[in-house]
Amino acid sequence: MSARILIVDDEASMREFLSIALTRMGYQVDAVDSAEAALEVFRESSYDVVITDIRIPGGMSGVDLLGELKEADPAVQVILITAYASVETAVKAVQLDALDYVVKPFKIEQIKTRIDRAMEQRKLVSENIYLRRAIREKKAPSGILGESEAIKGVRAMIDKVAPTISTVLITGESGTGKELVARALHDNSGRRDGPFVTVNCGAIPEGLLESELFGHKKGSFTGAVRDTDGLFKVADGGTMFLDEVGETSPAIQIKLLRALQEKEIVPVGGTVPIKVDVRVLAATNSALDEKVAEGSFREDLFYRLNVVPIHIPPLRERKDDIPLLAEYFISFASRDKRRFTKEALTVLQEYAWPGNVRELENVIERSLIMSEGTSIGADMLPQQIGEPPKYKLGALPRAGTPPTLETIETAYIDWVLKQTGGVKKAAAEILGIDPSTLHRKMDKYGLRDEK
Repeated sequence: MSARILIVDDEASMREFLSIALTRMGYQVDAVDSAEAALEVFRESSYDVVITDIRIPGGMSGVDLLGELKEADPAVQVILITAYASVETAVKAVQLDALDYVVKPFKIEQIKTRIDRAMEQRKLVSENIYLRRAIREKKAPSGILGESEAIKGVRAMIDKVAPTISTVLITGESGTGKELVARALHDNSGRRDGPFVTVNCGAIPEGLLESELFGHKKGSFTGAVRDTDGLFKVADGGTMFLDEVGETSPAIQIKLLRALQEKEIVPVGGTVPIKVDVRVLAATNSALDEKVAEGSFREDLFYRLNVVPIHIPPLRERKDDIPLLAEYFISFASRDKRRFTKEALTVLQEYAWPGNVRELENVIERSLIMSEGTSIGADMLPQQIGEPPKYKLGALPRAGTPPTLETIETAYIDWVLKQTGGVKKAAAEILGIDPSTLHRKMDKYGLRDEK
């Protein structure tokens, strides 16, 4: 990936010399003659490295410019050059986090070496900024805890697939822990020291998702006042996790296919492809093969994503893991030694958990707030946990008549809608289907739209 370099020097000959030499080396180079001009173009475009003379005309020196650039972009790397070296200036440059300090005259190979080091440092700083944000948002590794055969199978797949560079499609209902599986795949891969970037494709409007993923060029749309890198570029050398990939539009799907096939992206408004080295992990709680059959998801992209499938079972299929998960969540949320009573654990294991592990975590957090003693009884659990589903009286057939799958599905959807107070988005998430699919099923089964 070619570095973008900005040269700041009041001497036209030096600007021309550096511009020609660095362009021939494959860098993208711009040059200006003052600190003020440098700040103006820097705020409009994205640069990896700035090479600036210390003594430049105007109200700002190169050292002053260094401070302004670092405030605007902490990851930018600045190389100072001067014919007038002094200890005081060198100390000031170090204090302001200059990458290097070069004294004229110099050989172009010296600048090339420093640019290579600058790119390594920029990547490290960018990753640290991202990781600090990720650590602040990090949650408990709840999705892959458990000793059931089903979850052991998931962990075995992670161990087998993680060291490879294969694309993985993680499937499972909402709340089962798909992102945690993706994180485990990254952490156990050769890319563990690179960035792990997560994008929820269903939570970002289509108009913004393309720019978020692939970046954009200045002027490509209203508000695009500078070139901006996308998350694929941020993830270069690491892993990209595309959650809810089934929610992407056909236009986004075409660009994702290119990123997978050609290992390159094109920013919005751009024409020049940018090479990226990113391993893609994708997840969905909907049946992508059905979307392919419907024509709403590209078949070629589906096969590119589904190289290695990993399915996470719902919590109702691994109820033996519930006591272990409950104990973990208690220790994670509270420092005391409170425990569920045997009766409470039985109630937890008999519940269907439509919201899976995420719902269990929320229930335990609520129970800890409500309890006062050293044990948490069944009476401290939310009321709906211990109650059987309340189906519509007319929904099920007479006793002795086996219910059809359609009848069971109708009753279940109706119950989930009641639990969410008719909020269809929340109901769709619990059911593990798209909101559009829920609307179609409600129309098909004649369920009343209460909200």
